[in-house]
Amino acid sequence: MKKITLLLLIFFLTACGAQPTSAPVATDTSVPIPVVENTSTPSPLPPTPAAPPTVTLVPLPKPFPSKISSMDGMLQLFVAEGSVYMGGLDVLLENDELPAHHVQLDAFWIDQVEVTNGMYGLCVQAGVCRPPVTLNSDNRAEYFGTTEFQDYPVVNVTWYDANVYCQWAGRRLPTEAEWERAARGDDMRTYPWGSASPSEVYANSDNSVGDTARVGSYAAGASPFGALDMAGNVWEWAADYYAGNYYVKSPDTNPLGPDNGGENYLHVIRGGGFQDNFIGLRVSNRGYEVGPDPSVLPNVDSYYGKSSVKIGFRCVQNN
Repeated sequence: MKKITLLLLIFFLTACGAQPTSAPVATDTSVPIPVVENTSTPSPLPPTPAAPPTVTLVPLPKPFPSKISSMDGMLQLFVAEGSVYMGGLDVLLENDELPAHHVQLDAFWIDQVEVTNGMYGLCVQAGVCRPPVTLNSDNRAEYFGTTEFQDYPVVNVTWYDANVYCQWAGRRLPTEAEWERAARGDDMRTYPWGSASPSEVYANSDNSVGDTARVGSYAAGASPFGALDMAGNVWEWAADYYAGNYYVKSPDTNPLGPDNGGENYLHVIRGGGFQDNFIGLRVSNRGYEVGPDPSVLPNVDSYYGKSSVKIGFRCVQNN
């Protein structure tokens, strides 16, 4: 699903006692967390369409411009026009993160959290989205379609499914460059929250939970634009095809990724997941998974691509 990390490097860092530079932990954790108040349980089958969930807002620690989607109740955060220094900037960088380069991007809105089971269930109920390929999570036999986990990230959705959802919601999947800008901001930080090593304060990672966590549970891990869970919890689909050498030839304004992903139709995934460590959670880290294969007939599994208990998504919207 993702690139093979350098185990020897991890062993060396552990043996030598090397730790990434730590930063003070933020004490103000009051950030807006979408709370789905729709009491109806989403069904994996498409019954009568339901109304959008109601979102209860908690005061922001600083005034992030925001709005609420009328389709699914998602809180969307504004990312201003600007540039991101994209690519690997630390000693853990890998070849597909090179060269580091400036990219200029238009303004856009990004979902504050990953799309939840409850939100995705609305699209299934509307008869637009397919149910997840399987209804379990990594260690939970019953996950999608249950009230207990409706505020947890939807998983087991292919790139095709994520793309359909974002279109239904009036949004789209983020480009890889947009995702990195929303996670990194205007500086050269290693993680969305800064340079401090990942911990249970900042992210659901390194199997500290052992499965997905409720979206927005790690307020101290917010990105410079207020986005949550951009490191850990689940990997997130990006719009782009994946190519390991794309940065060599990437445009410096609004890059859209390579023209195609080759015969395997690989698509980019970003952010790391609940099993990944400090290497996988770096904002520059690039992963990939097999996306849709348009050369086969619909209703064949490969037509939709691969899914995983470790992959979810969030959407963006043009300004």
